[in-house]
Amino acid sequence: MGKVRAAVDTRRQDLVVIARTDACAVEGFEAAIERAGRYIEAGADVTFVEAPESLEDLKTVPLRLKAPQLVNMVLGGKTPIVDQKTAAEMEFSLVLYANAALQGAVHGMQSTLSALKQKGVLDERAVTSFAERQRLVDKQAFDLMAARYAAHVASRNE
Repeated sequence: MGKVRAAVDTRRQDLVVIARTDACAVEGFEAAIERAGRYIEAGADVTFVEAPESLEDLKTVPLRLKAPQLVNMVLGGKTPIVDQKTAAEMEFSLVLYANAALQGAVHGMQSTLSALKQKGVLDERAVTSFAERQRLVDKQAFDLMAARYAAHVASRNE
């Protein structure tokens, strides 16, 4: 609880203290609920009971803890997957999809590289266009920055 109190006591501006417990895996669901309750007493704004393993346990988390709750949806994880509407109906305030983008990216990479291996050529319809990639990484802003600093370095060397 000391870390939670320290975060609460030293917070600045609009910092939200989210206290996570992984006690379900080691000590069981009830111990995790008790620990999250102590986090709330210590001043946590939100608690996160990681990995309840049944839908019934998941449903009871927001009912038993008197603070906003976060739920983590990880495909292949221990927590039962529910859609956003169901999570909201259960009264979860926040839903994390912690590995969704990474898992999707890995799937896309495997699919693209598998097709390359099988066909021996890239199919541009199967990947994001180079122009879109440049837009996503804001290449234009980096080019402008590089030009600005190149000019600055050149003027210093004169």
